[in-house]
Amino acid sequence: MASHRKSRPTGPRVAGIRTPALATAALTSVALLSQTANATPSDDRPTLEEVEKKVDDLYRQAGSATEKYNAAKEKTSKQRKKVDGLLDDVAQRTQKLNDARDELGSFASAQYRTGASVPETATLLLADSPQDYFDQNQLMNRLTGRQKSAVDDYVTQQSETMKKRREATEGLETLTESQSDLKTAKSTVQKKLATARELLSELTAEEKARLAAIEKKKQEEAERKAAELAKKQQAQQEAERKRQEEAAQQQESGAGSGGTSGGTGSSDSSGSSTPGASTGTKAEKAIAFARAQIGKPYVWGATGPGSYDCSGLTQAAWKAAGVTLPRVTYDQVNAGTTVSVSQAQPGDLVFFYDDISHVGLYIGDGMMIHAPKPGAYVREESIFYDGESSIYSVVRPG
Repeated sequence: MASHRKSRPTGPRVAGIRTPALATAALTSVALLSQTANATPSDDRPTLEEVEKKVDDLYRQAGSATEKYNAAKEKTSKQRKKVDGLLDDVAQRTQKLNDARDELGSFASAQYRTGASVPETATLLLADSPQDYFDQNQLMNRLTGRQKSAVDDYVTQQSETMKKRREATEGLETLTESQSDLKTAKSTVQKKLATARELLSELTAEEKARLAAIEKKKQEEAERKAAELAKKQQAQQEAERKRQEEAAQQQESGAGSGGTSGGTGSSDSSGSSTPGASTGTKAEKAIAFARAQIGKPYVWGATGPGSYDCSGLTQAAWKAAGVTLPRVTYDQVNAGTTVSVSQAQPGDLVFFYDDISHVGLYIGDGMMIHAPKPGAYVREESIFYDGESSIYSVVRPG
C-alpha cells in the first residue's frame, strides 16, 4: 500500500529550510549590511563645519548678552546710588519734620500752661492736614510770628518728606527691575557659553585638529586682508604727503610774490595740525595701555586690571589717555566721529556685527588689539578676523 505522505523536496532550497537558525542569521546579516550601506556616521551628529558655525554663533550671542549684562550692571549701580541718596534724604527730612513737630509741641505746652488757645494747638498736632486747619483765620490770627514760621516749616517738611518717600519707593522698584535684568543677562551668557563648551568637548582629537586647521586658514585670510588695507592706507598717506608738499611749494611761491594767500594757507595749516597732534598723542597712550594688557584673559563683565571683556578694554585704554568712554559697545559707538575702514587711524574703535556686540582698538596696518571671547586672551589680531562683512563701523573718539 502506497504511503500518502509527500516526499520532501530535494535540491539547494532544502538546505536553507532545514537550518532555520542559519537562515535567520543570514537574513539578519543582510538587513544589517543594508542599514549600514544606507546610513552614514554623521547622520546623528552635526558636521564639523556646522559645529564651528554653531560655536561661533554662541560666542557672538554670548558677547551680545555680555554687553546687555554690562548695561544692566551699570544701570543697577547708578540706581542703587540714587536710592541710597533718596533714603538718606528721607532720613534727614524726617528728622527735620520731627524737630518741627517738637517745636510746635513746645508752643502747645506753653499755651497749656498759660491757659491760652489750648484746644486749637492740640488739635493742630493731631490733625491729618495741618495746613487746612491753619487756613482758618481765627487760628492764624492768634499765632505769633515765630509760631507761624514753625507751622510753615512743619508743613513744608511734611510735604517734602512725603515726596521723597514716594521717590525712594519708585527708585526701589526700578532697582528691583534692574537687578532682574542683570540676573537674566547673566544667566543668558552662562547658558550660551556652557552650550559652546559642550559642543567643543564632544569633538574628537581628529576633529579638533581639523577645526584648528580651519581657524588657521581663516586667520591667514584675515592677515592677507589686513595687509591689503595697510598697503592702501600707505598709498593714501603718500598721496596726502605729496599734496601737502605741493601746497607748501605754492604757499612759498605766493609769499615770495607778496600775495596774501600764503598767510591764509599758513594759518589754516597751523590750525588743522594742532588738534590732530593732540588726538594722535592720546591715541598713542591708549594703544600703549592696550599693548600692556596683551595676554590677560577675557572675562565677561570685567574692566581690569587683571582681565577684560571687549568694551572694558577699550574703555580702560582710552581712560589711560584721559578720555572717558561709556561702558558698553552700544554707547561707545556713539562716542566719536564715524569714519570709513580705509580712513581708520591708530586709536580708532572698530565695532563688529549688526548688534554692535564687539569692539577692538585699531593700531594701524589693518590690525587691532582686542579681548576676543571667553577662553581667549587679549591679543593683537586682524580687524578682518571674522570676515570683512562683520565690521559694523569705525569710530574716532573725541
